[in-house]
Amino acid sequence: MPGSASVTTGGDSASPIVFIREIIKRYGANTVLDRCSLAAHEGEILTLLGPSGCGKTTLLRCIAGFIQPDGGAISIDGADMAQMPVNRRPVGVVFQSYALFPHLTVAGNVGYGLRMRGVAKSDIAQRVKAALASVSLSGLDDRYPAQLSGGQQQRVAIARVVVLQPRVLLLDEPFNALDAKLRGSMQVELRHLIKQLGLTALFVTHDQEEAMTLSDRIAVMRAGRIEQLDRPDAIYDRPTTAYVADFIGASNTWYSRVDGGLVRLPDGQTVSTTHSGDVKVMVRPHNLVLHRASSERAGSWSGKLVFRRHVGAMMEYEVQLPDGQAIRAVGLHGDQPVEPSPSESVTLAVRNPAACMVFPAA
Repeated sequence: MPGSASVTTGGDSASPIVFIREIIKRYGANTVLDRCSLAAHEGEILTLLGPSGCGKTTLLRCIAGFIQPDGGAISIDGADMAQMPVNRRPVGVVFQSYALFPHLTVAGNVGYGLRMRGVAKSDIAQRVKAALASVSLSGLDDRYPAQLSGGQQQRVAIARVVVLQPRVLLLDEPFNALDAKLRGSMQVELRHLIKQLGLTALFVTHDQEEAMTLSDRIAVMRAGRIEQLDRPDAIYDRPTTAYVADFIGASNTWYSRVDGGLVRLPDGQTVSTTHSGDVKVMVRPHNLVLHRASSERAGSWSGKLVFRRHVGAMMEYEVQLPDGQAIRAVGLHGDQPVEPSPSESVTLAVRNPAACMVFPAA
Protein backbone atom coordinates (compact mmCIF):
# COMPACT_ATOMS: atom_id res chain seq x y z
CA MET A 1 0.00 0.00 0.00
CA PRO A 2 1.72 3.21 -1.08
CA GLY A 3 2.44 5.56 1.76
CA SER A 4 1.70 2.94 4.41
CA ALA A 5 4.02 0.39 5.97
CA SER A 6 2.97 -2.80 7.74
CA VAL A 7 -0.73 -2.02 7.70
CA THR A 8 -3.11 -4.41 9.41
CA THR A 9 -6.83 -4.03 9.08
CA GLY A 10 -7.60 -4.77 12.73
CA GLY A 11 -11.15 -4.70 14.04
CA ASP A 12 -13.59 -6.95 12.17
CA SER A 13 -13.81 -7.92 8.52
CA ALA A 14 -16.82 -5.69 7.82
CA SER A 15 -16.55 -2.63 5.62
CA PRO A 16 -14.68 0.16 7.41
CA ILE A 17 -16.56 3.19 8.73
CA VAL A 18 -13.75 5.51 7.60
CA PHE A 19 -11.73 4.60 4.53
CA ILE A 20 -8.83 6.79 3.41
CA ARG A 21 -7.10 5.94 0.14
CA GLU A 22 -3.79 7.49 -0.91
CA ILE A 23 -4.51 11.00 0.36
CA ILE A 24 -2.12 13.68 -0.88
CA LYS A 25 -1.86 17.25 0.39
CA ARG A 26 0.70 19.79 -0.79
CA TYR A 27 1.39 23.40 0.08
CA GLY A 28 3.53 24.66 -2.76
CA ALA A 29 6.61 22.44 -2.97
CA ASN A 30 5.96 20.99 0.51
CA THR A 31 4.17 17.63 0.53
CA VAL A 32 2.38 17.40 3.90
CA LEU A 33 0.53 14.13 3.18
CA ASP A 34 2.17 11.60 0.86
CA ARG A 35 -0.30 8.92 -0.31
CA CYS A 36 -1.67 8.05 3.15
CA SER A 37 -4.07 5.12 3.39
CA LEU A 38 -5.91 3.64 6.37
CA ALA A 39 -9.26 2.23 7.45
CA ALA A 40 -11.09 2.66 10.78
CA HIS A 41 -13.72 0.09 11.76
CA GLU A 42 -16.91 0.19 13.79
CA GLY A 43 -16.27 1.11 17.44
CA GLU A 44 -12.51 1.41 16.95
CA ILE A 45 -10.23 4.06 18.44
CA LEU A 46 -7.49 4.67 15.88
CA THR A 47 -4.73 7.10 16.82
CA LEU A 48 -2.59 9.17 14.46
CA LEU A 49 0.72 9.46 16.29
CA GLY A 50 3.83 11.38 15.34
CA PRO A 51 5.98 14.46 15.96
CA SER A 52 4.93 18.00 15.09
CA GLY A 53 4.81 18.54 11.34
CA CYS A 54 4.33 14.88 10.39
CA GLY A 55 0.87 15.52 8.89
CA LYS A 56 -1.41 13.94 11.49
CA THR A 57 -3.56 17.04 12.15
CA THR A 58 -3.71 17.79 8.43
CA LEU A 59 -5.07 14.28 7.82
CA LEU A 60 -7.69 14.73 10.54
CA ARG A 61 -8.74 18.08 9.08
CA CYS A 62 -9.08 16.48 5.64
CA ILE A 63 -11.48 13.92 7.14
CA ALA A 64 -13.46 16.71 8.81
CA GLY A 65 -13.60 18.68 5.57
CA PHE A 66 -11.70 21.74 6.82
CA ILE A 67 -8.96 21.02 4.25
CA GLN A 68 -9.40 19.73 0.72
CA PRO A 69 -6.79 17.13 -0.27
CA ASP A 70 -4.99 17.35 -3.61
CA GLY A 71 -5.42 13.67 -4.36
CA GLY A 72 -6.88 10.42 -3.08
CA ALA A 73 -10.29 9.69 -1.59
CA ILE A 74 -12.06 9.72 1.78
CA SER A 75 -15.29 7.84 2.42
CA ILE A 76 -17.42 7.50 5.55
CA ASP A 77 -19.95 4.66 5.70
CA GLY A 78 -19.28 4.09 2.02
CA ALA A 79 -20.18 7.67 1.00
CA ASP A 80 -17.55 9.71 -0.85
CA MET A 81 -16.72 12.89 1.08
CA ALA A 82 -15.12 14.73 -1.86
CA GLN A 83 -18.07 17.07 -2.46
CA MET A 84 -19.58 16.84 1.04
CA PRO A 85 -19.55 20.20 2.88
CA VAL A 86 -18.25 20.36 6.44
CA ASN A 87 -21.67 20.78 8.05
CA ARG A 88 -23.05 17.69 6.34
CA ARG A 89 -20.24 15.30 7.14
CA PRO A 90 -21.19 12.69 9.78
CA VAL A 91 -18.30 13.67 12.04
CA GLY A 92 -17.89 15.56 15.30
CA VAL A 93 -14.65 17.34 16.17
CA VAL A 94 -13.21 17.95 19.65
CA PHE A 95 -10.52 20.65 19.37
CA GLN A 96 -7.43 21.24 21.53
CA SER A 97 -8.92 24.34 23.16
CA TYR A 98 -12.45 22.83 23.56
CA ALA A 99 -13.76 26.15 22.06
CA LEU A 100 -16.56 26.48 24.64
CA PHE A 101 -18.60 29.69 24.60
CA PRO A 102 -17.83 31.40 27.94
CA HIS A 103 -21.14 33.32 27.95
CA LEU A 104 -23.25 30.16 27.54
CA THR A 105 -24.11 27.64 30.23
CA VAL A 106 -23.16 23.98 29.93
CA ALA A 107 -26.61 23.22 28.51
CA GLY A 108 -26.32 26.20 26.15
CA ASN A 109 -22.95 25.00 24.85
CA VAL A 110 -24.13 21.43 24.34
CA GLY A 111 -27.34 22.48 22.62
CA TYR A 112 -25.75 25.12 20.39
CA GLY A 113 -25.25 22.87 17.38
CA LEU A 114 -28.82 21.58 17.59
CA ARG A 115 -30.17 25.14 17.62
CA MET A 116 -28.11 25.97 14.55
CA ARG A 117 -29.72 22.98 12.82
CA GLY A 118 -33.22 24.18 13.68
CA VAL A 119 -34.10 21.34 16.06
CA ALA A 120 -37.22 21.97 18.16
CA LYS A 121 -36.62 23.34 21.68
CA SER A 122 -38.34 20.38 23.35
CA ASP A 123 -36.13 17.94 21.46
CA ILE A 124 -33.02 19.98 22.25
CA ALA A 125 -33.74 19.83 25.98
CA GLN A 126 -34.15 16.03 25.91
CA ARG A 127 -31.09 15.41 23.79
CA VAL A 128 -28.91 17.77 25.87
CA LYS A 129 -30.01 16.02 29.06
CA ALA A 130 -29.15 12.62 27.57
CA ALA A 131 -25.80 13.84 26.26
CA LEU A 132 -24.80 15.29 29.64
CA ALA A 133 -25.81 12.07 31.37
CA SER A 134 -23.65 10.08 28.92
CA VAL A 135 -20.56 12.03 30.00
CA SER A 136 -21.46 12.06 33.72
CA LEU A 137 -22.31 15.78 33.87
CA SER A 138 -25.95 15.58 34.93
CA GLY A 139 -26.89 18.46 37.23
CA LEU A 140 -24.30 20.87 35.82
CA ASP A 141 -26.63 22.27 33.13
CA ASP A 142 -26.65 25.83 34.49
CA ARG A 143 -22.94 26.22 35.20
CA TYR A 144 -20.62 28.25 33.00
CA PRO A 145 -17.30 26.98 31.58
CA ALA A 146 -15.28 29.11 34.02
CA GLN A 147 -16.96 27.26 36.90
CA LEU A 148 -15.79 23.85 35.65
CA SER A 149 -12.56 21.91 36.05
CA GLY A 150 -10.42 21.13 33.01
CA GLY A 151 -11.73 17.58 32.91
CA GLN A 152 -15.35 18.76 33.12
CA GLN A 153 -14.77 21.26 30.30
CA GLN A 154 -13.42 18.45 28.15
CA ARG A 155 -16.52 16.35 28.80
CA VAL A 156 -18.74 19.30 27.86
CA ALA A 157 -16.83 19.55 24.57
CA ILE A 158 -17.41 15.84 23.96
CA ALA A 159 -21.11 16.10 24.93
CA ARG A 160 -21.51 18.98 22.46
CA VAL A 161 -20.31 16.62 19.72
CA VAL A 162 -22.16 13.51 20.95
CA VAL A 163 -25.50 15.34 21.02
CA LEU A 164 -25.25 15.71 17.21
CA GLN A 165 -25.08 11.92 16.91
CA PRO A 166 -21.99 11.78 14.65
CA ARG A 167 -20.86 8.59 12.98
CA VAL A 168 -17.21 9.40 13.69
CA LEU A 169 -15.55 11.31 16.54
CA LEU A 170 -12.40 13.26 15.65
CA LEU A 171 -10.17 14.42 18.52
CA ASP A 172 -7.23 16.76 17.94
CA GLU A 173 -4.89 16.54 20.98
CA PRO A 174 -7.75 17.20 23.44
CA PHE A 175 -5.53 16.79 26.53
CA ASN A 176 -3.09 19.63 25.80
CA ALA A 177 -4.82 22.02 28.19
CA LEU A 178 -4.76 19.58 31.14
CA ASP A 179 -2.06 19.15 33.77
CA ALA A 180 -0.03 15.92 33.80
CA LYS A 181 -1.96 14.19 36.60
CA LEU A 182 -5.36 14.97 35.10
CA ARG A 183 -4.19 13.90 31.64
CA GLY A 184 -3.52 10.38 32.90
CA SER A 185 -6.92 9.90 34.49
CA MET A 186 -8.77 11.54 31.59
CA GLN A 187 -7.10 9.25 29.05
CA VAL A 188 -8.60 6.19 30.71
CA GLU A 189 -11.93 7.96 31.25
CA LEU A 190 -12.13 9.07 27.61
CA ARG A 191 -11.45 5.55 26.34
CA HIS A 192 -14.22 4.14 28.57
CA LEU A 193 -16.57 6.90 27.43
CA ILE A 194 -15.96 6.36 23.70
CA LYS A 195 -16.44 2.62 24.11
CA GLN A 196 -19.59 3.14 26.17
CA LEU A 197 -21.05 5.41 23.49
CA GLY A 198 -20.10 2.95 20.73
CA LEU A 199 -18.37 5.62 18.64
CA THR A 200 -15.68 5.18 16.02
CA ALA A 201 -12.92 7.63 16.89
CA LEU A 202 -9.78 9.02 15.26
CA PHE A 203 -7.44 10.58 17.77
CA VAL A 204 -4.42 12.81 17.10
CA THR A 205 -1.51 13.04 19.53
CA HIS A 206 2.27 13.40 19.68
CA ASP A 207 2.34 11.63 23.07
CA GLN A 208 3.26 7.95 22.73
CA GLU A 209 2.01 6.99 26.22
CA GLU A 210 -1.33 8.65 25.45
CA ALA A 211 -1.56 6.65 22.23
CA MET A 212 -0.73 3.38 23.99
CA THR A 213 -3.40 4.04 26.63
CA LEU A 214 -6.25 5.07 24.34
CA SER A 215 -5.86 3.15 21.12
CA ASP A 216 -7.09 -0.06 19.59
CA ARG A 217 -4.62 0.63 16.79
CA ILE A 218 -1.94 3.26 16.17
CA ALA A 219 -0.80 4.79 12.89
CA VAL A 220 2.75 6.08 13.42
CA MET A 221 3.34 8.95 10.98
CA ARG A 222 6.57 10.36 9.63
CA ALA A 223 7.01 13.18 7.11
CA GLY A 224 3.53 12.83 5.68
CA ARG A 225 3.54 9.04 5.45
CA ILE A 226 2.22 6.23 7.62
CA GLU A 227 5.27 4.34 8.80
CA GLN A 228 3.40 1.54 10.59
CA LEU A 229 -0.24 0.82 11.46
CA ASP A 230 -0.93 -1.87 14.03
CA ARG A 231 -2.06 -2.68 17.57
CA PRO A 232 -0.19 -0.92 20.41
CA ASP A 233 1.51 -4.13 21.58
CA ALA A 234 2.70 -4.94 18.06
CA ILE A 235 3.93 -1.37 17.52
CA TYR A 236 5.98 -1.61 20.73
CA ASP A 237 7.20 -5.23 20.54
CA ARG A 238 7.47 -5.66 16.77
CA PRO A 239 8.26 -2.29 15.16
CA THR A 240 8.95 -2.68 11.47
CA THR A 241 11.40 0.23 11.16
CA ALA A 242 14.07 1.78 13.35
CA TYR A 243 12.10 5.04 13.31
CA VAL A 244 9.06 3.39 14.91
CA ALA A 245 11.21 1.52 17.43
CA ASP A 246 12.89 4.77 18.44
CA PHE A 247 9.67 6.81 18.53
CA ILE A 248 7.61 4.30 20.54
CA GLY A 249 9.26 3.81 23.91
CA ALA A 250 12.90 4.20 24.86
CA SER A 251 15.63 2.13 23.21
CA ASN A 252 19.37 1.66 23.45
CA THR A 253 21.11 1.52 20.08
CA TRP A 254 24.42 0.26 18.77
CA TYR A 255 25.79 -0.94 15.42
CA SER A 256 27.02 -4.38 14.49
CA ARG A 257 27.51 -6.69 11.51
CA VAL A 258 25.65 -9.88 10.61
CA ASP A 259 27.77 -13.05 10.51
CA GLY A 260 26.08 -16.22 9.30
CA GLY A 261 22.59 -14.92 10.05
CA LEU A 262 23.57 -13.96 13.61
CA VAL A 263 24.34 -10.68 15.31
CA ARG A 264 26.60 -10.79 18.33
CA LEU A 265 25.37 -8.64 21.21
CA PRO A 266 27.84 -6.70 23.40
CA ASP A 267 27.36 -9.18 26.26
CA GLY A 268 28.38 -12.12 24.05
CA GLN A 269 24.91 -13.49 23.32
CA THR A 270 23.59 -13.67 19.76
CA VAL A 271 20.33 -12.89 18.00
CA SER A 272 19.25 -14.28 14.62
CA THR A 273 18.24 -11.99 11.77
CA THR A 274 17.27 -12.12 8.10
CA HIS A 275 19.24 -8.93 7.42
CA SER A 276 22.80 -8.94 6.14
CA GLY A 277 25.77 -6.64 6.34
CA ASP A 278 25.85 -3.69 8.72
CA VAL A 279 22.87 -3.43 11.06
CA LYS A 280 21.46 -1.28 13.82
CA VAL A 281 20.55 -3.19 17.00
CA MET A 282 18.04 -1.78 19.50
CA VAL A 283 17.12 -3.09 22.94
CA ARG A 284 14.48 -1.80 25.34
CA PRO A 285 15.69 -0.65 28.80
CA HIS A 286 13.54 -3.26 30.55
CA ASN A 287 15.38 -6.00 28.63
CA LEU A 288 18.66 -5.25 30.41
CA VAL A 289 19.93 -6.49 33.76
CA LEU A 290 22.85 -5.08 35.79
CA HIS A 291 25.59 -6.98 37.61
CA ARG A 292 28.47 -5.74 39.73
CA ALA A 293 31.75 -5.84 37.82
CA SER A 294 33.11 -8.30 40.38
CA SER A 295 30.25 -10.75 39.74
CA GLU A 296 31.10 -14.20 38.42
CA ARG A 297 28.85 -13.37 35.45
CA ALA A 298 30.85 -10.27 34.58
CA GLY A 299 31.27 -10.02 30.83
CA SER A 300 32.77 -7.69 28.28
CA TRP A 301 29.86 -5.22 28.27
CA SER A 302 30.86 -3.06 31.19
CA GLY A 303 30.58 0.53 32.29
CA LYS A 304 30.04 2.82 35.23
CA LEU A 305 26.69 3.52 36.86
CA VAL A 306 26.32 7.29 36.70
CA PHE A 307 22.66 7.74 37.66
CA ARG A 308 19.75 5.93 39.24
CA ARG A 309 16.34 7.03 40.42
CA HIS A 310 12.99 5.73 41.65
CA VAL A 311 10.10 6.12 39.18
CA GLY A 312 7.20 4.84 41.23
CA ALA A 313 7.78 1.12 41.71
CA MET A 314 10.46 1.16 39.01
CA MET A 315 14.18 1.84 39.18
CA GLU A 316 15.85 3.64 36.29
CA TYR A 317 19.60 3.30 35.72
CA GLU A 318 22.03 5.04 33.40
CA VAL A 319 25.34 3.33 32.65
CA GLN A 320 28.16 5.09 30.82
CA LEU A 321 30.27 2.84 28.60
CA PRO A 322 34.02 3.43 28.10
CA ASP A 323 33.33 5.04 24.71
CA GLY A 324 31.03 7.58 26.37
CA GLN A 325 27.73 6.05 25.21
CA ALA A 326 24.94 6.15 27.79
CA ILE A 327 22.87 2.97 28.23
CA ARG A 328 19.55 3.04 30.05
CA ALA A 329 18.15 0.10 32.03
CA VAL A 330 14.81 -0.12 33.83
CA GLY A 331 13.41 -2.69 36.22
CA LEU A 332 11.14 -3.19 39.19
CA HIS A 333 12.63 -1.94 42.45
CA GLY A 334 14.51 -4.89 43.95
CA ASP A 335 14.34 -6.89 40.70
CA GLN A 336 18.02 -6.46 39.80
CA PRO A 337 20.36 -9.18 41.12
CA VAL A 338 22.33 -6.41 42.84
CA GLU A 339 21.60 -2.80 43.67
CA PRO A 340 24.74 -0.97 42.53
CA SER A 341 25.64 2.46 43.80
CA PRO A 342 26.40 5.49 41.62
CA SER A 343 30.00 5.51 40.30
CA GLU A 344 30.22 1.74 40.79
CA SER A 345 31.52 -0.39 37.91
CA VAL A 346 28.85 -2.71 36.50
CA THR A 347 28.27 -5.10 33.62
CA LEU A 348 25.15 -5.31 31.48
CA ALA A 349 23.40 -8.38 30.11
CA VAL A 350 20.42 -8.80 27.80
CA ARG A 351 17.55 -10.68 29.45
CA ASN A 352 15.97 -11.94 26.21
CA PRO A 353 18.09 -11.69 23.05
CA ALA A 354 15.08 -12.62 20.87
CA ALA A 355 13.39 -9.36 21.95
CA CYS A 356 16.23 -7.27 20.51
CA MET A 357 15.33 -5.41 17.31
CA VAL A 358 17.61 -5.51 14.28
CA PHE A 359 17.34 -3.13 11.33
CA PRO A 360 19.54 -2.25 8.34
CA ALA A 361 22.17 0.24 9.43
CA ALA A 362 21.16 2.66 6.67
